[in-house]
Amino acid sequence: MSKGQGHWVAGINAVWAALEHDAGNVVEVLIEAGGRNPRLTEIEEQARRLDLPVRRVAVQALEGASGGVRHQGAVARYRPAATLEDGDLPGLIEAANGRALVLVLDGVTDPHNLGACLRSAAAAGATAVIIPKDKSAQVNATVRKTSSGAADRIPVVRVTNLARCLRTLRDMGVWIYGLVGDSANGFFRLDLTGNVALVLGSEGEGLRRLTREQCDQLVSIPMPGEMESLNVSVASGVALFEAVRQRAGAPS
Repeated sequence: MSKGQGHWVAGINAVWAALEHDAGNVVEVLIEAGGRNPRLTEIEEQARRLDLPVRRVAVQALEGASGGVRHQGAVARYRPAATLEDGDLPGLIEAANGRALVLVLDGVTDPHNLGACLRSAAAAGATAVIIPKDKSAQVNATVRKTSSGAADRIPVVRVTNLARCLRTLRDMGVWIYGLVGDSANGFFRLDLTGNVALVLGSEGEGLRRLTREQCDQLVSIPMPGEMESLNVSVASGVALFEAVRQRAGAPS
């Protein structure tokens, strides 16, 4: 499938979310011929109400379109997700009126983790999620499915040079906090009510050296249990919703 054709979103929840939240970017829907799950019928009926092309096809066609992602009898051909570039950041920060909440992911390569991070960021009302263009998962069908539609509701900014992007954020008055496992500074002591960027590293390596050097402060999430680290998507959720908690009690 050529790049211009977009890509395929697979799975009942992912296809339904696409129809519900961003039907304008759905090109067509394929449903398993003979599929008995009543939700497949609901998807078909919803697509027809939206005047979208729907086809009943053999399961082999669904498997080919989904590229190995579990499709559950439904896939949708989707225009590529709208991603932003470095130059779009100033407008996003300015529009947040001093309360920007940015999630920065340094080399998260697992698309399931990226999707889960996007879902948490959307739920927390984050201003944007920043990812590198290289050595990082990109917003594809797997990410869209895992995010349950969040990938199409939150600005995702792809940057060429993450360290330079962090310097730009700092120049715009954003405090940059890097979450690491080896800091004595406790995350829950931070004031997260202003312009804040929360920077988390990859699943195995954590924050890269150049990324760490651009953070205003390195902090860690206290873990009194016996585990040494959290999955990046879990850590993102903890960090984002601590900011949500603080902002709920802060004057706007």
